[in-house]
Amino acid sequence: MRGVYDVVVIGGGHAGTEAAAASARAGVRTLLVTPDLARVGQMSCNPAIGGVAKGIVAREVDALGGMMGRATDASRIHFRMLNRSKGPAVWGPRAQCDRAMYPVAVRRLLDGLPMLDLFQDSVEDVVLEGGRIAGVRTRGGLEFAARCVVVTAGTFLRGRIHVGGEAGVGAGRAGEGPSVALAEALEALGVEVARFKTGTPPRIDGRTVDFARTERQDGDETGFRFSRYAREQIPGQRPCWITYAGDELKRVVRENLHRSALYGGEIAGRGPRYCPSIEDKVVRFPNAPRHQVFLEPEGLHTTELYVNGLSTSLPPDAQLEFLRTVPGLEDVAMTKVGYAIEYDYFPPHQLRHTLEVRAIPGLYFAGQINGTTGYEEAAGQGIVAGMNAALRIRGDEPLLLERDQAYIGVLIDDLVTRGVDEPYRLFTSRAEFRLLLRQDNAHRRLGSIARERGLLTEEQEEALDRRLAEEDRTLVWFRETILAPDVVNPMLEQVGSTPVEEPVRANELLKRPRVCAADVIGIGGMSDGSGVRRADQTASSDVVATVEVELKYAGYVARERKRAEKLREQASFVLDEALPYEDFRTISFEAREKLAKVRPGTLAQAGRIPGVSPADLQNLILEVRKLRAGGAEPAAARSVR
Repeated sequence: MRGVYDVVVIGGGHAGTEAAAASARAGVRTLLVTPDLARVGQMSCNPAIGGVAKGIVAREVDALGGMMGRATDASRIHFRMLNRSKGPAVWGPRAQCDRAMYPVAVRRLLDGLPMLDLFQDSVEDVVLEGGRIAGVRTRGGLEFAARCVVVTAGTFLRGRIHVGGEAGVGAGRAGEGPSVALAEALEALGVEVARFKTGTPPRIDGRTVDFARTERQDGDETGFRFSRYAREQIPGQRPCWITYAGDELKRVVRENLHRSALYGGEIAGRGPRYCPSIEDKVVRFPNAPRHQVFLEPEGLHTTELYVNGLSTSLPPDAQLEFLRTVPGLEDVAMTKVGYAIEYDYFPPHQLRHTLEVRAIPGLYFAGQINGTTGYEEAAGQGIVAGMNAALRIRGDEPLLLERDQAYIGVLIDDLVTRGVDEPYRLFTSRAEFRLLLRQDNAHRRLGSIARERGLLTEEQEEALDRRLAEEDRTLVWFRETILAPDVVNPMLEQVGSTPVEEPVRANELLKRPRVCAADVIGIGGMSDGSGVRRADQTASSDVVATVEVELKYAGYVARERKRAEKLREQASFVLDEALPYEDFRTISFEAREKLAKVRPGTLAQAGRIPGVSPADLQNLILEVRKLRAGGAEPAAARSVR
């Protein structure tokens, strides 16, 4: 049997499902191959989507037409907007999901795509013809022809699970075997390989928890939705609980440290610094009085709880012992043991910004195999890889997201330009243009780009038009509406602001502290233009929140856009991939090494490479111009300025 497709996606996790869906929405014949179709879209670790920076990525995936937002809304059982006490640039929507309902929603959305086929098998090899991708070969001996292949194997490539100090067991995740043959096949192509590790905590039976000894945390009462293209029915909500790991837990961990896979010598790969195991926490922060632990529901129809904050590779008996030192868990029953997993990844300096492997045309990598951690980072890469594979098939220009356009652009640029020495996790601090890249404006930033490139369905385009029209109408109302002092002053007095003596525009009121958009609308009333207030002309609370940020911080936003324009000026100085950096003697040796390894596409990207100084950049400009003047550089290297 030999099937013929345009794009084949390997793996059905968060990167793979988004890649396959994006490719299919773009109108090319796509096949998703995964070992178990019943586990498509599975949440292997914490069943949660979003958080600081990550929540913005989830909104961006939705803006580009992806599935993560809809699946989250359809399975959401607890929601909070993180960082509310800080500026809107760092607000992070986070949802705890029902572990069983999320993949059901993903599968439903995949099945609704006419250009996508699903197939259950393990891919063991990629087929090349003339140095280019030609298809894949499965364990069952089937061959599928394709001009582009997207590999999203997650932690499966030579994955090994570790519990305690014994030798690890080959697995991609609990209950599923590793992908060894594919790892060996990719390495045989000359792709550089390294090892990382990550882990997961034990799960417990909520019926054995004394919640009176914990702090209850209810979700936000809000109509927030991750998806703006479709309104999924949100399930019933559940609380989370907070407790702490103290001195007794640290004692148990220290006494059993030699039995940990990480500290017993079984694991060589490096783990995520920002999501450490409890062993790492105890060793690295010995003077911390306690560590916060969250008890989070696994679903609506189970009593099982996820013990967020106690990731571990200690033996099962030690895990149960330290759990029972936590307030509220003195008599707890453990339902699943925590474990560490070590796996292959491909250092991402080998990729273009399209996520195509430089050395192998038509081969794309996305997700954890690029050295990242987290569902959202995987989904963001998946949608970019799938889109670019489809655009390549269509003969269109690739989709490249800049650092001032999306957190996904920051993520990919960081991976390709700076590489990784630990599993990469997104934070708002990684973005220079945080005020431009907010969760509330993701669809204005990216929706039009996706539509222009033919990456949205007809229904998504219509929903985008409605949303942007509502925002525009509300912005116009604030900018054009003039309110009299007798209307404004009672509201200003109520919020403790100085009264006005002259009529004032609604948007000027928003620049005052403690004045919010909803209050201004309340006293002014939005109308249809004839002065008559109508229900269908009143903006939704979500739109009002977006407009408020845009107007209240207009000066800061404008300043950030000017900085972004300067960066784009640097980006217009194009660098050819084949530049002979080793011959540029005016550049420092370290910079030459780094530039030759990364092969930046623009001067702006070159400036973000660690070890490349401003002086190196100036000399690089002179070297490139000298090369161009001599006529020796390929035409593709000419500046577009």
